[in-house]
Amino acid sequence: MSWAVATVVACTFATGGGIATASQLADPKITAADAADATPLSAVGADPGVSHAVPVSQIDPRIGAVFSGGLNGSHYCTASVVNSPGGNVIVTAAHCLGSMSDVFVPGYHDGKAPYGVWRLRRIVVDSQWSTGSDQDHDVAFAVVEPLNGRNIQSVVGGYPLGIGQGADSPVTITGYPETTQTPITCTNRVSAYSSTQLRIYCTGFTGGTSGSPWVNASGQVIGVIGGYQRGGNTADVSYSVAFGQSVKSLYDQAVSA
Repeated sequence: MSWAVATVVACTFATGGGIATASQLADPKITAADAADATPLSAVGADPGVSHAVPVSQIDPRIGAVFSGGLNGSHYCTASVVNSPGGNVIVTAAHCLGSMSDVFVPGYHDGKAPYGVWRLRRIVVDSQWSTGSDQDHDVAFAVVEPLNGRNIQSVVGGYPLGIGQGADSPVTITGYPETTQTPITCTNRVSAYSSTQLRIYCTGFTGGTSGSPWVNASGQVIGVIGGYQRGGNTADVSYSVAFGQSVKSLYDQAVSA
C-alpha cells in the first residue's frame, strides 16, 4: 500500500511494452457503492471483502514478508514465489524493492523463518518505473540466491504467472501488515479501475501489504498490491497493475540470466 515506499536501487532495468501508460487518474471516492460494486457474490464464498488472520498451520509457504536488512529488521512489504525455469524468482511491487540487502522470508510468522531467509541476487523493474515511478509499471521481479544448495521454488513451490487474465474474477489476496507477525487473507471479486489498473475491496490491507499476490481460482498470480497510489490510500481498497505484456517482458528479463 502507499505507506510502504522505497527507492529502487542496484536494479536491472527492462524496457516495457504492451500496456499503454494511463493518463493521470483522479482520486477515487470510495463509497458504499464502490464496495458493493466490488463485492458481489457467491463465487467468492462467505464474507467477501473481509480479511482474516491466517492460522499458522495454514500459512502458504509461497508467500512471505520482505525485510530490510535481515530477519532482525522490520518487514515492510510482501512477495511471492512464481514458477520459473531456474526456480528462483519472486514477484512484488516495484516500490517495495529498495535495496539488494533486503531479504525474502517465505511463510514468515512470529519472528520465525520456517523455510529460511533468502537473499536477492538481482532486481528487475521496468524503465518507466525507474525513471518516473509510472504507476502503470509498479511491478518487480527479483532473482533470489540459492540457500543450502537449493533454489527457493524447490523448497516452497511457486505460483504460475497469469498474464492477460482481465478483471471481474474472484481472487484471494494474502499479505503481511507491518504491525502483525502473521499474514491476513481476503477473497473478493476484482473490478477494472482503468484500462491498466485493477481494483478490489478487501479490508485491513495496511502498510506492509504492498506486493501481496492476487491469486485467481486457477492458482495464478494475476496482480500484486501496488500501482495506483502505490496500492491505494485506504486500507480497504487496493489496486494492482493489470498484468499484460509489459509484466511478461519483466518476467522474461528475470528468467533470462
